[in-house]
Amino acid sequence: MTGNCDLCKLNAALDDGTAPAGTLIWRDAQVSVIAVDEPEYPGYCRVIWNSHVKELSDLLPRERHWIMDVVWQVELAQREIMTPEKINLASFGNMTPHVHWHVIPRYLDDAHFPNPTWAAPQRSSLPDVLAARRALLPQLHADIVARLGG
Repeated sequence: MTGNCDLCKLNAALDDGTAPAGTLIWRDAQVSVIAVDEPEYPGYCRVIWNSHVKELSDLLPRERHWIMDVVWQVELAQREIMTPEKINLASFGNMTPHVHWHVIPRYLDDAHFPNPTWAAPQRSSLPDVLAARRALLPQLHADIVARLGG
């Protein structure tokens, strides 16, 4: 763990079992897939490199390939189960300099579409639509696990 890195703290909590219930979808020795608790965006996942690494280019080639394979499998599961209009992939790290990817299903009727999720909302999401998307989460999580080998 490095300093005050939020993702290192999350990984430590996953290691010792103190992480919030329901956040971990899948994990191996190198990568974790976490369900992000974002009420407006059911299915939003974060793919995190477990050890503290600041830049993707700091990883070995096989490690870079592995994290990207995990990102792609999460995206494929979201496309199949959630049927969004678009998947947004983002890796910033300005606030948390630790290799991780945001994988966000987007819909024509989501609160921000077509703008990024951090922009001003364009509309309110309908509660029944969000509930229907949330109902797909167990299936999404199971599909991610199946795609990544249990």
